[in-house]
Order: sequence, then C-alpha cells, then structure tokens
Amino acid sequence: MAGKRQAYQPDIDYSFSLAEISRCCGVTAEKILVLVGEGVLSPYGQSQREWRFAAADLTRAMSALRLERDLGINPAGAALAIELLDEMQQLRERVRLLESLFFPR
Repeated sequence: MAGKRQAYQPDIDYSFSLAEISRCCGVTAEKILVLVGEGVLSPYGQSQREWRFAAADLTRAMSALRLERDLGINPAGAALAIELLDEMQQLRERVRLLESLFFPR
C-alpha cells in the first residue's frame, strides 16, 4: 500500500523583502501593505525598509490574492478566510495526532 507523498521541505528558512514578496506575487508593494494591514502577513523588522517576510507569508499572500481575484473577496474577507483555513489545518493536525494515539495502525 502506497503512503501519502510528503511535500519536500528544505531545512533552509527563506525570507523576502517587501519588494521581493511583491514581485513574487506579481502585485505592487502597496497591495502587500494592505495584506499586512489586514493581518494576513506579519513581517519582522523595525521599519518597512527592514521588513522581512517568512516563506509562509509568501504562501499566505498568494492565497489571499487568489481569493480576491477568483472570488471577488475584499482584503478583509480574504484575511478572515486565510485565518479560518489556518485554523482548519491546525484542527486536522490535532485530529491526526489523536487518531495516531488512540487508533494506532
């Protein structure tokens, strides 16, 4: 029986500047600032010039932008959807953990 294929996850932690993440997403820096303002992205650094975005932020930004583009959701709605998707993923991980503890294979 073939198991689920695990996605490759490198040991390297990538980070992006504001210009880099906006370029990767194909949007302006102003659009990224909107996502920061809505809480979709959480850069670290003292000022916008110093901001760095984690690789997970790139994924979140692309998801939020896709929701806005494909479903016509406004930035606040996209932020809520991303938050709910994150929560759903955390709950799935908890269920898997509990199942492995109580129903080992």
